[in-house]
Amino acid sequence: MTDIRPHEISVPAPQPDDARLHFIGRIHTPWNDRKECPHQGKIDGPECRIEIFEPWVQALEGIEKFERVEVLYWLDKSRRDLVIQNPDHSEGTSGTFALRSPVRPNPIGTVIARLVSVEGANLIVRGLDCLNGTPLIDLKPDRCTFTPKTPPAS
Repeated sequence: MTDIRPHEISVPAPQPDDARLHFIGRIHTPWNDRKECPHQGKIDGPECRIEIFEPWVQALEGIEKFERVEVLYWLDKSRRDLVIQNPDHSEGTSGTFALRSPVRPNPIGTVIARLVSVEGANLIVRGLDCLNGTPLIDLKPDRCTFTPKTPPAS
């Protein structure tokens, strides 16, 4: 990959044989090019479809009870070797871990999406920010739903 901006630094990318992820589905969005894709998902953005593969479809049971879901996905089109980046939207450089850039050593994306509906093995959601065809790693109910209540004062 040669698309490095001025002042960016890359390192050799590790071999991908040290993790055993199983993609549980595929994400279908309107964006086929990174330049089209939003930098942050908007909860009122376009409807997108998350397709769940067998044998994981059964794991959707009960998901319809939630208004929002956390979507974790593999940014398969992203480079993995930059440690210093020079984002278009800011002045100067930053370390990869100080950015929400899709360029990461382990290109895992995460977003809280609004669940519109469940249609069999498909979730219809709003708020995604990934390319069409992105592999799905996992789904979870929005963790804010599980914030423990403060116990009553004694």
